[in-house]
Amino acid sequence: MKHLLNPLDFTVTELESLLKLANAIEADPSRYAHACEGKKLATCFYEPSTRTRLSFEAAMINLGGSVIGFASGDNSSAAKGESVSDTIRVISCYADICAIRHPKEGAALVASSRSSIPVINAGDGGHQHPTQTLTDLLTIYSLKGHFDHLKVGLCGDLKFGRTVHSLIDALIRYDGVEFILISPEELRVPGYIREDLLDANQIPYKEVERLEDALSELDLLYMTRVQKERFFNEEDYIRMKDFYILDKAKMELAPKDMLVLHPLPRVNEIAVEVDDDPRAVYFKQAQYGVYVRMALILTLLDIHID
Repeated sequence: MKHLLNPLDFTVTELESLLKLANAIEADPSRYAHACEGKKLATCFYEPSTRTRLSFEAAMINLGGSVIGFASGDNSSAAKGESVSDTIRVISCYADICAIRHPKEGAALVASSRSSIPVINAGDGGHQHPTQTLTDLLTIYSLKGHFDHLKVGLCGDLKFGRTVHSLIDALIRYDGVEFILISPEELRVPGYIREDLLDANQIPYKEVERLEDALSELDLLYMTRVQKERFFNEEDYIRMKDFYILDKAKMELAPKDMLVLHPLPRVNEIAVEVDDDPRAVYFKQAQYGVYVRMALILTLLDIHID
């Protein structure tokens, strides 16, 4: 039995197979419409989510399966003090596969150690968000055609942004990838990401504060919001939340083939006027999230369509 707890749980070869399956699903979704008949997905979301939870549910329904679960820890026995370990043991009696989101880092790992069904980490605190990373990789793979020799700008909340941490972890496995880390001093990428991932693997990167200083060099710009829920006080959040706003004028500085990605939700870090730019692919990215989660469910359940 295989789980997905972080992006490196799949080898490069396994990841390529997963992305090709997602592309095949996109090309002919009807072929997979009954692949999971009789199967149940449990969505155990201890903190709020729109895209991740609904895209998991859409993915399973598109495969002909059904969905059970809860959308808030307040609506589960966690409110009574039940542990994640006990919850997943019970869920394993009801479902065939589980997607779990939890505010505490390592919660998905704990769940996987006690589960008798595949567990998918749908986000654990500020740590990892591997299915968002799979979505990001499918978007890049489908629209750029490769991962090698890309210069990637990561902008915004690089300290608490689990999507950023997971994406760096995944992309450093490919040749010639470089990063420009764009953030204020207070939201710089954590030291362990710089030292254990970038420095240890001799990945070229530089850190800048101004978005305008990086745009002309980029193949990809990955925007993130400043996450209010990760701040300990309101004052720091208010001071940081409008630090970066990508607008039409800034897009003029970027290459014509640069892609703009965003894990969403957007607050105001990308102006609405950018949505009509063909380089803005964040809503298409959300659609890719359904395809890649369909492929992931099939892979973890070891279901094959001839």
